Amino acid sequence: QVQLATSGGGLVQPGGSLRLSCAASGSIFSINAMGWYRQAPGKQRELVTTITSGGRTNYADSVKGRFTIFRDNAKNLAYLQMNSLKPEDTAVYYCNCNVTTRSGLTYAYWGQGTQVTVSS
Repeated sequence: QVQLATSGGGLVQPGGSLRLSCAASGSIFSINAMGWYRQAPGKQRELVTTITSGGRTNYADSVKGRFTIFRDNAKNLAYLQMNSLKPEDTAVYYCNCNVTTRSGLTYAYWGQGTQVTVSS
């Protein structure tokens, strides 16, 4: 079994910054892609960004130049640095990891979600 613990959300003013963290633990052989998704009220969950084990990144157009994803492979950690936040970034943010377990099977796991609210 694999668990993802997400933290770092909160309330911030427009233009401010937040950093989200995602810690993976459990029966992990390797973590392939890690990413962040978000879901605003009344909207579908959308991809924010992903990063491969080799460090290749992908960003939604709406966050390019403002958000940065990075990871610590040795510690099974992923981070999302969010700068120049806008009210439209308000959402619940979810960590997602594609994990190969010690039994050799590969699954996608989700964190519990953390609320990010951008408001003055």
